[in-house]
Amino acid sequence: MPFIAIIPEKRGSKKTWQSAPRWLAKGMRKAEQKNIHQWVLDGATIATMAGGKTPYGLVEQAALAMDGERIAWVGAATELPVSYAGWHRKTLPGGLITPALIDCHTHIIYGGDRASEWEMRLLGTSYEDISRAGGGIRSTVAATRAASEDELVTSARRRLDDLIAEGLGTIEIKSGYGLDTQNECKMLRAARALGRDSGVRVRTSFLGAHALPAEYEGRSDAYIDLVVEEMLPAVAEQNLADYCDGFCENIAFSVSQMRTVLEKAKSLGLSLRLHAEQLSNQHGAQMAAELGALSCDHLEYVDEAGVKAMADAGTTAVLLPGAFYFLGESKKPPIAMLRDHGVSMALASDCNPGSSPLTSLLLTMNMGCTLFGLTPEEALAGTTRAAAAALGLGAHLGTLEVGKTADFAYWDVDHPGHLAYPLGANPHRGQIRTGQWVT
Repeated sequence: MPFIAIIPEKRGSKKTWQSAPRWLAKGMRKAEQKNIHQWVLDGATIATMAGGKTPYGLVEQAALAMDGERIAWVGAATELPVSYAGWHRKTLPGGLITPALIDCHTHIIYGGDRASEWEMRLLGTSYEDISRAGGGIRSTVAATRAASEDELVTSARRRLDDLIAEGLGTIEIKSGYGLDTQNECKMLRAARALGRDSGVRVRTSFLGAHALPAEYEGRSDAYIDLVVEEMLPAVAEQNLADYCDGFCENIAFSVSQMRTVLEKAKSLGLSLRLHAEQLSNQHGAQMAAELGALSCDHLEYVDEAGVKAMADAGTTAVLLPGAFYFLGESKKPPIAMLRDHGVSMALASDCNPGSSPLTSLLLTMNMGCTLFGLTPEEALAGTTRAAAAALGLGAHLGTLEVGKTADFAYWDVDHPGHLAYPLGANPHRGQIRTGQWVT
């Protein structure tokens, strides 16, 4: 059953924002004792992110009614129907409610780190040169293979906690650092365990076609055969993944190879995603969109044919400014072209040890604005509505609308544009996840 915290109604009282977690817990206990599951919250501004004529879907002096895990009504408090008069009501001390944030592209489970490679890049060695010399993804593969499942969960939990502290409610987690059946499955089991342990909604992507392992040097077709004939069936049989992803790039796998992988995954009932056009234009986005991919990610070098294919298929563009920044890239994704063709643009941390050791969606939003030229509204939509679409979850998450899951974050700001503006600030003050307050 859902719980609502008792939030202080006066900011100047002893019951301050800083002590909110204690009052949240007190409210949860009281709600449990009274068996309350129908609530009306008012007193805050709500950014529904539902689209339409009003920026951010903004409702000032709003009210939101919850019935268990679902949103029953949302709108101006003055327009709340009388049928909700008997529901338990709580007035919040101002602030902002938005959909809970969604990180739709991460590699958050891995062994070791690659700080030394970062130093090499600062001295002028390129990411491609490091990868071709056996570093990059391969070095993380060695550390991940050596780690136990419990060790992977423990190290990833620290990174996940950083994201949760900034309003995260849902995260996608990829494999791709095992590169054999046993270790890819180990990573995916760790991702599922991380969801159970943290309470965050976790969706998993099988990324066996991430890089060529050392034991298959010079035999990329043979490795793709292993992915298709052994890894994918094992992952599907154990129900370890929701999606299949891959790295279509000149330092990874060709369009033809990735088509083989994605077609096999589709036949096994997995949804499709693809790392495409990050370092060069391999036309992977067009291929993936034609197969019905939910998203194509990175896209710095995508051309108009790829963008048109994505628009026609309803494929979401997932933009990853953390990797762009960390690798010192200069080629930006074609934002204007994506806008012109009506392609939905998501933002994600791309949290990984080599090219984006980023564990802040708020900073990701700022980078999306300052580096790629997104508006603050596009940045928030990119971590809510568009991110949900990239995961195929748009029917349930990403906006605050009647019938959707009651997943939302509570912020100590007056306007949603303030979320992408500051560097290093964290105004997150609490979250309702599937109808329950969490802190």
